Amino acid sequence: MTDPIADYLTRLRNAIHAGHRVVEVPASNIKKEITKILFDQGYILNYKFEEGLGAQGTIKIALKYDPIDKVSAIKNLHRVSRPGLRQYTGYKDMPRVLNGLGIAILSTSQGVMTNKEAKDRKIGGEVLCYIY
Repeated sequence: MTDPIADYLTRLRNAIHAGHRVVEVPASNIKKEITKILFDQGYILNYKFEEGLGAQGTIKIALKYDPIDKVSAIKNLHRVSRPGLRQYTGYKDMPRVLNGLGIAILSTSQGVMTNKEAKDRKIGGEVLCYIY
C-alpha cells in the first residue's frame, strides 16, 4: 500500500455508502490523529484503538447518522495531497472548505490539525484531505 491515508478515507467512504455502523481500519499514528479530529469535529460518534495482530493494531470507528432520515454526518471525503503530487499551503492561503462549513485536515510541523486551528496558530502545512 503506497498511500495509507487514501486507504483510510476509502474505507470510511465505502462503509458510509454501504450504511455500516462500525468500520475497522489498520492503525497508524497519523490515522489516530485524523480519527481524533473527526471525533472532535462531530463527524463520527466514537472510536476505539485496539491492539491486535498487526504491528500497530486497529481503529474501530462508529459512524454517525441522522436518526430520522439515516443520512451520514460525513457527506464527502476528498484526498487532496497524494504521494505523486503533494499540496502545501501557507497560513495566509488556507483553504476554506464549503465556505467554512467543512474542514481541511493539515499535517503541520506542530502535528495534524484542522485548517481553522492552523490559521489561528499562523502555521501552514500539507493539506491531507477535505471533509464535509
